[in-house]
Amino acid sequence: MSPMKLCVPGDKLCSVEDCTPGTGVYLRHGYIYSSLAGYVLKKNEGEELPVISVVRETETQLLPDVGAIVTCKVTSINPRFAKVHILYVGSTPLKDRFRGTIRKEDVRATEKDKVEMYKCFRPGDIVLAKVISLGDVQSNYLLTTAENELGVVVAHSEAGAQMVPNSWCEMQCPLTHGKEFRKVARVQPEYLHA
Repeated sequence: MSPMKLCVPGDKLCSVEDCTPGTGVYLRHGYIYSSLAGYVLKKNEGEELPVISVVRETETQLLPDVGAIVTCKVTSINPRFAKVHILYVGSTPLKDRFRGTIRKEDVRATEKDKVEMYKCFRPGDIVLAKVISLGDVQSNYLLTTAENELGVVVAHSEAGAQMVPNSWCEMQCPLTHGKEFRKVARVQPEYLHA
């Protein structure tokens, strides 16, 4: 297979006697010209002449959608919500940075009125969450951790060590043995990579 030929708008690709025009091209004076910057693509679609098109190399951008499980990093917290940056949708890393919010009432499924945000998350924590809404005018995604499988998956202690979960609401530093409160995710075995 030969490498695909690059072209820019206005490049003369071929005569109309050689090919049929497809997408990304235009006809002028019996010749087919590129109307896009991209790659020249010739396809035989059963007709007598191949169809010539110009296609762009586009990598489709994955967007967080309602119901998607996302991995995010906590950037700030206050008594009403935690602000996060969404890093992954499923196991796919995102090219662009998306912001999300985990509201106090979306942290747990039970005892929502007793939730204290600083006992659930801290800045720098890596959290598994589910998208529940595409958000508001500020383009924040609304997220929830109100399932056993959702919550903090990676947290570091004040000593800088990665903490180990003790229970669904507590993690412990392996160096100092100090305990800190978190809304801990019960990570499913299929998500653990050795």
